[in-house]
Amino acid sequence: MKAVILLSGGLDSTVCMAAAKNKNYDLYPISFDYQQRHNIELESAKKIAKFFNVKKHLIINTNMNAIGGSALTDNSIEVPDRDPDETDVPITYVPARNLIFLSYALGYAEVLGAEYVYIGVNAVDYSGYPDCRPDFIKKFQDLADYATKATAAEHKKIEIVTPLQNLSKKDIVLLGAKLGAPLSMTRSCYNGGEKACGHCDSCKLRLRGFEEAGLKDPIEYME
Repeated sequence: MKAVILLSGGLDSTVCMAAAKNKNYDLYPISFDYQQRHNIELESAKKIAKFFNVKKHLIINTNMNAIGGSALTDNSIEVPDRDPDETDVPITYVPARNLIFLSYALGYAEVLGAEYVYIGVNAVDYSGYPDCRPDFIKKFQDLADYATKATAAEHKKIEIVTPLQNLSKKDIVLLGAKLGAPLSMTRSCYNGGEKACGHCDSCKLRLRGFEEAGLKDPIEYME
């Protein structure tokens, strides 16, 4: 069986791909160069794809900087030093990003004849992003059932799989370690430097996850 995996190069998407690998699916990761500030994560995605010996790693170019409205795509907006437990939608939210990425992944799955699309969203440590919530995934699944020739006309099922949906960052780290995911290759920092900043909410969530898991984060941070 085939699975398309949304692979950013970050911690969550890498553990998500390890979960698909654990099911013995043929892996077809899809990554996006959307003119993101932290496009260094794409280099990580390439290394991770090689680590998993995937069938094919597809990288899509799509300029979300043209839309703007996010600190991750507009360099004139600073990445905030923010409490990751805040529940308001932060400026690092990229408008409709997961909707766009899942749409690409769904079309790719149809062409491949893949039965599954994996995405590493989670509703516990999720920084307030609306497109990481269970309701969004459920509604996208409802849409996917009618959006393609494969699902609407040929009555096939392309399932949106969210193995991390109800896990804390601690649980994600522990699952990644258990599955042998290459956590040292992952990048999570929104600022996108050679070393992680340690101050953005993504870094803070990651560091807390490793600390609560009782494990050392294997990536380098700025002093």
